[in-house]
Amino acid sequence: MSISIHSFIQLVFIAIIALFPVINPIGSAFIVSQYFDGLSKKERRNTIKKIAFYAFLLCTVTLFTGHWILELFGITVPIIQLAGGIMICKLGWELLSSKTEASTNTGKESAPVSANVLENLRNKLFYPITFPITAGAGTISVIFTLSAHSTVNNVSEYFINAGAILIAIIFMCLLVYFCYFNANRLVNYLGSSSEQVVNRIMAFLIFCVGLQIAVGGITSLIKLYG
Repeated sequence: MSISIHSFIQLVFIAIIALFPVINPIGSAFIVSQYFDGLSKKERRNTIKKIAFYAFLLCTVTLFTGHWILELFGITVPIIQLAGGIMICKLGWELLSSKTEASTNTGKESAPVSANVLENLRNKLFYPITFPITAGAGTISVIFTLSAHSTVNNVSEYFINAGAILIAIIFMCLLVYFCYFNANRLVNYLGSSSEQVVNRIMAFLIFCVGLQIAVGGITSLIKLYG
């Protein structure tokens, strides 16, 4: 029993360490903060709760049904990496090439936004804010990798491993909520010019991450079919 508990705790920490760089809640918070401009504190809290919940659903579905879905459609993990990497590269390029306007928010309470703006934001909560900015192809690949070895073990070990990964997912979603909710404070502290610089840097890093994931998928395909 002690060995199982030790393995459980170890896998929780391994999963958190593996998921943190691909979810990157701190860096992603700078990217998504522009979507929350003009929202009141209550509206921002409710919006970010939905994003964290969508990320939790995406990761949980991937954990428990991902392999079956891939087998059903005959899709391999390298293909997911390649397609997801291309999507992230596209998003990063769009953020890099978009024109940014200086923010007029000085830290005071924002003016109420229109219903059309809120509706437009709701349409973006899953794509692109949740997927692929918050939890993209890299996150899916990591969850596949963490859960892959548990599928060949007995039922009890499978649920122990799945439970450990699920705890790591919940922890990361809570971290996403905390970072996204407090991103505007850091942005206001930095100022509009610094915010634009940070957004450009993060957009470039997103492009690089997408390229890295795509190259990893290509490399895996070459090894698989080469």
